[in-house]
Amino acid sequence: MHQDCERIMLTEQQISKRVTEIAAQISTDYAGTRPLMISILKGSIVFYTDLLRALDIPVELDFMAVSSYGSGTTSSGQLKIKKDLEVSVVGKDVINIKDIIDSGITLSKLKKLLIDRGAATVKVVTLLDKFARRTVAIESDYNGFQIEDEFVIGYGLDYNEHYRTLPYIGILKRSVYEK
Repeated sequence: MHQDCERIMLTEQQISKRVTEIAAQISTDYAGTRPLMISILKGSIVFYTDLLRALDIPVELDFMAVSSYGSGTTSSGQLKIKKDLEVSVVGKDVINIKDIIDSGITLSKLKKLLIDRGAATVKVVTLLDKFARRTVAIESDYNGFQIEDEFVIGYGLDYNEHYRTLPYIGILKRSVYEK
């Protein structure tokens, strides 16, 4: 375990098992189609690649970088698009892949944007759901784990661009971010 980690919340094995289960459900639900799967960078990239490898259906891929956090630990409430899609969503079944739903602000604004751009459907896949922090009404269509209200790192999630490569999800020690 990393020295800045208070404890491991989800092991590599727990994550792998759940990702496989989510992929099986998406493969069933989208059988005979080719959805556009959008990774919301940077946090979801590890989850996204593992999920893609576990799917049994053809998909189209793209990426967006959006944020409502900056360098803090709470949402600013403002959506900033840092990298937009390279393909059109018009008439497509879109699946947003997100690392975590916290306040829900980022995803709710992003979902509205994609619908406004003409997506046929917009679904949300999230690895982690921190429901206790939700401030807007949005739910994931495919959810990995409900988690307690802690600042988590690892498996793509970061604090100030650190800890993304940890193979598990851990709780960051408060002493690291309350300096």
